[in-house]
Amino acid sequence: MSNAHKIILSLCDYTGIWCDPYKIAGYTVKQIDLKHGHDVRLLEYPGQVYGILAAPECTMFAASGARWERTPEQMKEALAVVDACLRCVAVCKPKFWALENPVGKLRRWLGQPRFYFNPCDYGDPYTKKTCLWGDFVPPLPLFVGKDLSVEPEKVCSQGSWIQKLGGKSERTKEARSKTPVGFAQAFFAVNQ
Repeated sequence: MSNAHKIILSLCDYTGIWCDPYKIAGYTVKQIDLKHGHDVRLLEYPGQVYGILAAPECTMFAASGARWERTPEQMKEALAVVDACLRCVAVCKPKFWALENPVGKLRRWLGQPRFYFNPCDYGDPYTKKTCLWGDFVPPLPLFVGKDLSVEPEKVCSQGSWIQKLGGKSERTKEARSKTPVGFAQAFFAVNQ
């Protein structure tokens, strides 16, 4: 099967960074995001799907936002998006799938994540401990077999700048939610 016949659903991924390596490799990528006019909760059966990448908004779940009050209605709304992503997985039965969210409350509903990573594990110069649930091949960090006492500190030179952004503006939320480029490439390399 050629890559053009392999459909990747990229759910709740406004920037498209996570699915970019698949686009570049010639896969057919369907990006479903509210900011592009497509609500994953209304997504109809898309037919045979090869892979699903899901990054539901983390505002309600992230540990970094614990200081913000969340109403039960807001939590139900956020969980409905997660449920819609998982419905796509259940219905489409893709070869691989992954759902991403920063460390926080989501494991209360999904259980323990299969995999954790920090962007600096894949060359992006900051930390943001992130969880992945799903059925996928975990990408190896860049530093496997290397002197871990030195190299990650060089790469993680910016620390957790994301938490220092503060505020609730749309622009700030977008900056915090971008998939790390290095991770996206590493994930693609082992999930094709």
